[in-house]
Amino acid sequence: MAVKIRLKRIGAKKNPYYRVVVADSRSPRDGKFIEEIGTYDPMAEPAVVKIDADKVSTWLKNGAQPTETVKSLLVRSGIISK
Repeated sequence: MAVKIRLKRIGAKKNPYYRVVVADSRSPRDGKFIEEIGTYDPMAEPAVVKIDADKVSTWLKNGAQPTETVKSLLVRSGIISK
């Protein structure tokens, strides 16, 4: 099973809000997930990123691959290095 760390959209129309989740790569974007590890609010000024660093490091050690967007959020929040 290929596991990804990716965004799950939960916001309303034209008001995006995302959860950072760990999910099977075959599941749909807003579908079933394994664990929620954070949130991302791009509409706030500045954008708000809240991610549990311990859970992220655990999942990365277990082989989960972050998507490009999540990887940039992790770098911006200082959890991983570039």
